[in-house]
Amino acid sequence: MWKHTIRCVSASFTHMETYQGKLISSCSEPNPDMVQEGGQRKKPNILVTGTPGTGKTTMCSALAEAIHLRHINIGELVKEKNLHDGWDDELDCYVINEDLVCDELEDTMEEGGNIVDYHGCDFFPVRWFDIVVVLQTDNSVLYDRLSKRGYSESKLSNNFECEIFQVLLEEAKESYPEERVLALKSDTIEDISRNVATLTDWVRNWNSPSSLNL
Repeated sequence: MWKHTIRCVSASFTHMETYQGKLISSCSEPNPDMVQEGGQRKKPNILVTGTPGTGKTTMCSALAEAIHLRHINIGELVKEKNLHDGWDDELDCYVINEDLVCDELEDTMEEGGNIVDYHGCDFFPVRWFDIVVVLQTDNSVLYDRLSKRGYSESKLSNNFECEIFQVLLEEAKESYPEERVLALKSDTIEDISRNVATLTDWVRNWNSPSSLNL
């Protein structure tokens, strides 16, 4: 039901683009204390997924700035590195090559300290991520956001149905240990601020017994 494609539009909400003053670039440089020591990651990897329009890039950028992790926007990476199998005219998007994406990211993910931002999650290696965050948005809010992006009616309908039926949440639960999956509401700026605070606390307590008890 869900085909991994990349649409050429900005993932940030127009009214959220100045959140905390600026947005972090797709692949900002990591903090030196992220690197491996004795084969063990010193910082966690976070996957943030959800239907297009749920605020993934906005939240990831704010979180990366707050805790000095590297934000990797898969959509931008695919276009920058040509990690796709061409353009799909019918769907109006690039068709992602999952193998190329995983090969490109392997060393980076082994280092740790990454926030990966993408609207799919089932093709990444399970070992890469310490927590999988699924952002969810009220249907009316989501419809307004996607309409402002200029999505066609068919594309609007497809994404709207994915959110209604919680396709990404189910995909995450099927692909990763369920205790590693966290669903967060993402309707407003206040929700984003709260989610950033929640995940900041989680990162600071990473590897503690209670780190997933959010």
